[in-house]
Parts: sequence; structure tokens; C-alpha cells
Amino acid sequence: MTSQAPSALLAPTPVPHTPASTRSASAAPAPRTNTVLRVAGAIAHLAAFGVFGFAIISLLFGYFAAGLGAIFALGFGLVMLAGFPYMLFALGWLETSRVDGLYSFGLPPLARRRSGRPGFRGVVRTIWLQFIDPRMWRALASFAISSLLGVVVLGGLVFVVAGVGLLCAPLNSDAESARVSGTAIEIAPEWAVPLGTAIVLLSLAVVIGLGILHGVISRALLVPSREEVLAEDARRSRDQREGAVRAADVERTRIERDLHDGVQPRLVSVGMTLGMAQQKIDTDPDAAKALIAEAHTSTKAAITELRQLARGIHASVLDDRGLDAALSALAARSPVPVTLDVRVDGAPGRDASAAMYFAIAESITNAAKHSHGGSCRVTVRVRPDLGAPATLWARIEDDGVGGARVIPGGGLDGIVNRARAAGGSVRIDSPMGGPTTIEVSIPCAS
Repeated sequence: MTSQAPSALLAPTPVPHTPASTRSASAAPAPRTNTVLRVAGAIAHLAAFGVFGFAIISLLFGYFAAGLGAIFALGFGLVMLAGFPYMLFALGWLETSRVDGLYSFGLPPLARRRSGRPGFRGVVRTIWLQFIDPRMWRALASFAISSLLGVVVLGGLVFVVAGVGLLCAPLNSDAESARVSGTAIEIAPEWAVPLGTAIVLLSLAVVIGLGILHGVISRALLVPSREEVLAEDARRSRDQREGAVRAADVERTRIERDLHDGVQPRLVSVGMTLGMAQQKIDTDPDAAKALIAEAHTSTKAAITELRQLARGIHASVLDDRGLDAALSALAARSPVPVTLDVRVDGAPGRDASAAMYFAIAESITNAAKHSHGGSCRVTVRVRPDLGAPATLWARIEDDGVGGARVIPGGGLDGIVNRARAAGGSVRIDSPMGGPTTIEVSIPCAS
């Protein structure tokens, strides 16, 4: 499915996918982390981390080492290493969810990163973008620090138990000495209560202090500053604005081209034909009637082209009957057979539906004009995206010759910019020889 002539060069590349909802609760004051229940919960979490934290970290390092060692084993090691960033992502996602569940910071879940570029280079860049995700690494740092604090908390709890044991030592009146639990240290019975009290109080102070420190560190690592939130909002708004401006420019160019190359010449021809009929109406009525009939036919063709042009600007069926009906009407008008599989639960939103409709329409048009294929398949879903709101997703695939490229002003360029303007992304995979696959993802909240 090529958007332009085969000689067209590769031009703009879609921007990486950015979830529509990356808003952080840091825009409002974060909840307190030093309440009694949250400190108690933090201590319980840290105790669990003291048991399992470093075991999980060891497994990750072991997996990475095994991937490095298997690089020369028929490339299997590369496959393992390609999956390593996503193992880190899964751990970071769990850590972010854990901290947010404990402290109610309102953190957005950690979201996968995508390059939006087609082919093998796009896959490699997607893996790299995921590996260098700063939010993921901050979550991993939180996990590692929690594991370290957890070991200290476990030690503190052991000392609490030892102190309680010393406090109970006077109950055994026959004993000549008291032993500190877990050690070979023995003390005089009269010193058991003072020393046990000191150990218990000091150990509890350390454990509670670490619980409070965990909340402070978690907020510092995972809650973005107001400046970071504003910078991210500005960047996302800039990308969407640039996409909207570019999409409007491409659409205006298309309308001008269609009017100049289609409707305008027909209307000029109708005017000339009617002028000739006017000259012949008195001298040659039969010829004048034939000219008028020709003008009438050309007028109906011009009206049809104007309707198609208006439909390309805005599909009224979208507002009247929704995306499913609009795509069914689009498939019925398509010059190539289109297989539709649309499962859209609820209303995805007017802007998201419009952007998806025109993306699919342009993809089908490109398939009919350039792919030389015999069919096209369209799949549409509303699906949750990990770390993002529900997404309107579509996959358009033809069985043509492939080789599609994004060029300025072309059909694929219009798809990319419409999706960017709606806060979404486009992935294009079109190797020479085909098939061409276009995946469009647009947040339903757009």
C-alpha cells in the first residue's frame, strides 16, 4: 500500500506514542506519608522486601547474564536481551502500583513506550526507548532502595524480639543469668529489664524511622515535580498542535487539488457546453438539446464529486449512527473488497472516532490506488492499554505489493498527523513485496 508514487522518499516519522493521560497528582499536594497506618503499612512492605527483594534482583541479573552468555547461541541470547527491558518494565510497573496503593499519590501507571516507526528499526528503537525510560528507572531505584531498607527493618525486628526476650528474663527466677536471643551474650538478671527496654525502644525507633524514610524516598523518586508535569504537558500540547496544523495543511492541499483537478474543470466544461447550446438553440435545436443533455450529465458528475469531497471533510454518518455504521458505509463504497471486524463498546468520543474514520478511509484509498492487492482487512477495537486510558485501536492490512512510505502531503502523512493531533500514534509496516499493515492508536478521551 503506497501512499504516493514508488519513487517517493521517506519523510516525517511518527512521534513516539505518549499516553493521553500522563497527568500526575503532583499538580495537587501529595497526601501525607507519615500517618500511623501508612507507616505501619510501609514497615510491613519493607519486611516483605527484606525477604524477597534481593532475590528478585538476583533473578533479573541472572537473566541478563544468561542472555549475554547465549548471544552466540543462534541468536537466542539477543531474544533474551530484547525481553530484558520489558522484565524491568514489569517490575517498575508493579513498584509504581505498590507505592501508589500504599500512599495514594495518584501516580499514573507506568506505560510502555513505542517508537511509532515501522519495520525492524522501529522494533529496535521501541526496545531502546523502553530501556531508557526515566520513570521506569526511578521505579527500579525505589525497588532497590526498598529492598535495602527491608533488610535493615528485618534486623530491627529481630532486635525487637531479642529485647522482648530480655524483658521476660526476670520471669525465670531460678536463672543466674539472662541471654540475649540469637547471641551467646549473657548478662546479669538485674540488667535484663533496662537493657531489654533500651533495645526494644531503639529498635522500634529505627524501624519506624525507616518506615517514614520510605515514604519520603518514594515521594522524591516517583512523584514528579510541578515543573516536570508542566514541561510534559507543554511538550504533549506542542506535539498535538503541530500534528493538528500539519493535518489541516495536508487536508487543505487535498481539497484544493480535488477542486482544481476534478470539480473545477467539470464546471468550466458545463459552462462552455451551455454556451454552445445557447448559440445553437435557434439554428440547430437538436444539437442544442444534445449539448444540454451533455451539460446535464457533467453537472450530475460534478455534484457527485462535490458530495465525495464533502464526505471527505466530515462524515455526517459518524454523528448520526456512530463509527461502526460509518465504516460499514465506507467499506460498501470501497473499490476493493473490505473485510470489517469492528467491536466498539460504548462511545469512544467524537474526536477519536473522526480521526480513526479518516485514518481508515485514507488507508483503504491508498490500498485501492497503489497496493495492487485484491482485498483489505480492517480490525477495530476499544482496548485498555497498560498504563493508559482506553484506546481506540485499528489495524488495516492489505495483500498488495508493499513499499509504503510517508512523504509530505501524502496519504500516510495525513494519517500520521491526524493521529498526532488526537494524541495518538501510527505504526506502519510495509516491506517490499507486502503486505502493508497500518496500526492506529488513539486515546478515547481525545
